[in-house]
Amino acid sequence: MTKLEIVSKLKSNHQNFYDYIDTLSEKDFEYKAPSKWNAGQQIGHIYLSIKPLTNALKLPNFVLTWKFGKANRPTRTFDELIERYQTKLKEAEGRPTTLGFAPDEAPFASKKIEIEKVSKQVEKLCKQVLGYSESDLDKIILPHPLIGRITLREMFYFTIYHVKHHQELTKRNLEM
Repeated sequence: MTKLEIVSKLKSNHQNFYDYIDTLSEKDFEYKAPSKWNAGQQIGHIYLSIKPLTNALKLPNFVLTWKFGKANRPTRTFDELIERYQTKLKEAEGRPTTLGFAPDEAPFASKKIEIEKVSKQVEKLCKQVLGYSESDLDKIILPHPLIGRITLREMFYFTIYHVKHHQELTKRNLEM
């Protein structure tokens, strides 16, 4: 995907999630299946996963390269990255979410605020994506708590998939 395609997918996948969350009744929004997050926590987790990324991308490229290095392999395709994530997710099954990414409870009254918080972060992220060259997306790497060090392009692929994954989890949890 080019950076324009990445921005388009980031916006559309997150908008689909907001639209879905926005349709939930108070009962559904706050419903919590055993050992699962409710819808408010799902959107909180999405926020907690994007916020550190937007913060990291405020740093100059040389700082990111100094801190995390440069890619020593070609960027994975979207499908390859998602397959790797799903494999790592299965391996980590039963372990708690990485510290800093576990959301607090979010009452129904905060639904619009939570959606707005995520929306603002996604807008920042999209502007940041456009600030990188296509080659930088494949050279600069960042750490992912589950997958390990991945290129910026792969991090954006993950972010595109991640919100869709949590939308599906929310739907599945409501069917329990």
